[in-house]
Amino acid sequence: MQEKLIKIEQEAAAAIGCSSSVKELEDVRIKYLGRKGEIQEIMKLLPSLPEDTRPETGKLVNDVKRKLTLQIDEKINTLSRSEVSKKLKEEKLDITLPGTGIKKGRLHPITKTFEDVKRIFTRIGYSIAEGPDIETNWNNFEALNFPPSHPAMDMQATFFVDEGLVLRTHTSPVQIRVMEKTNPPISIIMPGRVYRCDADVTHSPVFHQVEGLVVDERITFADLKGTLTYFTHEMFGKERRIRFRPSFFPFTEPSAEVDVECIICSGVGCRVCKNTGWLEILGAGMVDPNVFRNVGYDPEKYSGFAFGMGIERIAILKYGIPDIRLFYENDMRFLRQF
Repeated sequence: MQEKLIKIEQEAAAAIGCSSSVKELEDVRIKYLGRKGEIQEIMKLLPSLPEDTRPETGKLVNDVKRKLTLQIDEKINTLSRSEVSKKLKEEKLDITLPGTGIKKGRLHPITKTFEDVKRIFTRIGYSIAEGPDIETNWNNFEALNFPPSHPAMDMQATFFVDEGLVLRTHTSPVQIRVMEKTNPPISIIMPGRVYRCDADVTHSPVFHQVEGLVVDERITFADLKGTLTYFTHEMFGKERRIRFRPSFFPFTEPSAEVDVECIICSGVGCRVCKNTGWLEILGAGMVDPNVFRNVGYDPEKYSGFAFGMGIERIAILKYGIPDIRLFYENDMRFLRQF
């Protein structure tokens, strides 16, 4: 048995010395020191040896294992250093070459437009209010004077999360949350993400809005027109004409839509504005008295106006972007333009 161990040690040592790669060394280790290797097979025979030779043979087995393990480790270190040196020689780096510069990042056009809108309104005293993306039916529809049969409450138009809960379809619920907790005067804008079941070249199921609300005594439609005229001139330039058209929204009365002179054709008429010379940018109106009653305000004492705009629509007009889906494709060629 001892002679066999010595022979195994000699064979293993020779194999270790001839190994030229870490993989070959691993094969040697498995052959001689693995769970089914030759040393392990001898250890299985130890219980069958005579008692007087068993301790000496066992000690010899352990000595052979230790020696082979040390030899393999030393050989691995040698081969590793050799492989690193070889790799360094083959993959030379010229550190005198100029490096690749880090390109500056850009603000996303949606972010830029958001910041522009915030800056315009905070400059004239508006504060910013926010609310949750998941809203109650009460805040999203009922408190805003939507009748139960309104098409906005259909499954085809709204993402319903659970009974009584929806993904907000506009940021108007923030108006309700603020008015329920705050007494007039109020002057706020409400930026945020909103959700509707709609997707095409000009619509996205997830988009962004900024809505505004002013409540105080003796607020008139003239205040609304002056505020939105100021906003459109600051956003698109003072030379840009705007107009107010009568419209209808459940939560405002009277209501209006605001158009700006077409950015593309300057009001002459083109395909973008459908030859009208105008592009709609937002909806607005005087807050309906029913909304005030729903939040505990006295409509005989207080009046106010509200407005809402899609940030994507503003960005499309401001930067001449043809397709709303470009905002969400993360194409660096598109984003670098901003």
